[in-house]
Amino acid sequence: MIRTSLLAATALALLPATAQAQDDEETFGGAKGADLSIEAMEPDGSEVTIGRAGQYPADIARYLLASGAGAANLSPDGETIAFSWNVTGESEIWVMPASGGQPQQVTFKTGVRAPIWTPDGTSLFYSADRDGNEQPGYFALTPDGQSETEVLPAARGDFRIFGDFAADGSFIYASTARGAGVFDIYRGTMDGTSELIVESELGLAARSISPDGKYAIVTETVGEDADNLYLLDLATKEMKTISKPPVEDRASHTLGGFEWSDDSAAFYFSTNKDREFGALSRYELAEGVVATAFEPEADVENIELCGIDSAIIAYTENHNGFDRLFLRNNENGEEIPVVALPEGKFSLDCEGDEVPKLLVRVNGWKTPGEIWMIDALTGAGERVFAGNLAGLDPNRLIAPKVVRYKARDGVELQGLLYLPAGAGTGEDAPPVIFDVHGGPSGQSQAYFEPVTQYHVARGVAVFRPNVRGSTGLGRTYSTLDDRENRLDSVRDLVDLKEALAADGLIDGDRAAVKGGSYGGYAVNAVLAEFPDSFAAGISLFGVADWVTALEIASPSLKAADRIEYGDISEAKWREYYTVNSPIRKADQITVPVLFSHGVMDPRIDIMETETMVKTLRGNDVPAPFIRIPDEGHGWRKLSNQLFYYRKEAEFIEQQLAASQGE
Repeated sequence: MIRTSLLAATALALLPATAQAQDDEETFGGAKGADLSIEAMEPDGSEVTIGRAGQYPADIARYLLASGAGAANLSPDGETIAFSWNVTGESEIWVMPASGGQPQQVTFKTGVRAPIWTPDGTSLFYSADRDGNEQPGYFALTPDGQSETEVLPAARGDFRIFGDFAADGSFIYASTARGAGVFDIYRGTMDGTSELIVESELGLAARSISPDGKYAIVTETVGEDADNLYLLDLATKEMKTISKPPVEDRASHTLGGFEWSDDSAAFYFSTNKDREFGALSRYELAEGVVATAFEPEADVENIELCGIDSAIIAYTENHNGFDRLFLRNNENGEEIPVVALPEGKFSLDCEGDEVPKLLVRVNGWKTPGEIWMIDALTGAGERVFAGNLAGLDPNRLIAPKVVRYKARDGVELQGLLYLPAGAGTGEDAPPVIFDVHGGPSGQSQAYFEPVTQYHVARGVAVFRPNVRGSTGLGRTYSTLDDRENRLDSVRDLVDLKEALAADGLIDGDRAAVKGGSYGGYAVNAVLAEFPDSFAAGISLFGVADWVTALEIASPSLKAADRIEYGDISEAKWREYYTVNSPIRKADQITVPVLFSHGVMDPRIDIMETETMVKTLRGNDVPAPFIRIPDEGHGWRKLSNQLFYYRKEAEFIEQQLAASQGE
């Protein structure tokens, strides 16, 4: 369950007709919209100040204005880069030469996330929804931005997950269009036709099509951290099971994506089946067997094949939230040295045959998004696009430190700790914000975190925990919070706070807990279950009542929810969550909590947050509420980010009485 950061009418008026995805009567998440009788703060379009460049501590707006490349892909000939970039205030598609040069914006007011090249390189394919409602339309655009067409219009209740293009330009995707609330597999064409190929009972996703167009890789959701793997014959529409472990031994097969050999005889992927971490693996279609190529003590991710006959294989390894890039000769396994890259998280794309070019997009604690081009044969490379730090001094940014502590039951917990420069210890230790990731199967990683860097610069430590249930730390670890064990992960927050305070690294009496989506549930839960643990809370679009949340979950979540939380239609789980939901214990919360929610949220209905606000206010506990009319599950638009995070910073600094830093 990824429950994970201006008026709606005004925003819609600015959108092109093709991007107005739904009608005005649409409802979200099972409710009828926001309760406007509840007092709340909303963005009002007021002027934003950012302070002068070089002025420290810097205004939070400068951190939020820092921007860089988002999802990036190479054209099939390796000559042109298409990437998303939110420098305009909303994410749009930009194109630039792979050799470097001036980027050109080609979409406007779309909010697009990831551009995808068509196989012939003549168009960029993208999806766009309405203000985060996750029910997108599909569109195609020429790389020069001169011609744009609607491929599949958005439809009410039609959630979609794009899969892959075939060589003939057709594509596969998952959709809930049948109306059964589950994801089926469809095949579409660029002229707008669409065919249902496979019906699902819960949730299927199309992943990749073989070069010869005969087969598609399909996965079936088994909880958030696992899936089953199938091979779909596109002619007969029959699916062959490749890997379907028992639920108690469930595994992921999608950690690294899927890469086919040129002859369609095999594909590469990463799986943690029968092991703790995702190993680089190869499936041979003729033999029907999976062979392991490399098995490091870390998850293999971002697999790419490069060059003629897939001569080079590129991939990353996830070590405690930091990526390492590897290039290997695909015949003998020899490693090719690679140019040094900034610390952080990477995404890869390799194109071109004679001179294979590897695109590496870097998002790290010191950079909001760089693009590097690497010669896959030699490992040499250079940066062709640099992020913009909006006048911030990169030397003042703080690197996260990996820390580990034992929970009270002996489970080793992990997280990333950001300490202010010159932070004291013991009695002089700084206040702290515990920033809990969503999921629950997410992972705190070394991304660029503008709000984290803002608080650290002002003398507040930030700890981003990976409590049990997080991914990236082993298959077993990711299952330790399932169902009846949910509250063990909530308790981990208390154990980690006490351990950090005992080490003298933080002031345990000045600790706030923050989280969005599932992290928002964790905030609600820890403040209710352990009332004396934190001095304040910040809950963004979090679950309050699991009974209602699981009943009205969007199709994007239902498939994972049954494994992660239990089937709410069963009396056993309804009774369990009737007792063990934060709303049932909200009267135990005694500290101020800042709540926020997007009205358009299709994953967690705004009613969840409204219920918590009314309950706390009824008990005379301060519960300021920020309501964002034109956002869904998180804040996509810069204008809303600037409004929200300024209010959040004011709340945190008031509650923790933080110093102003340097």
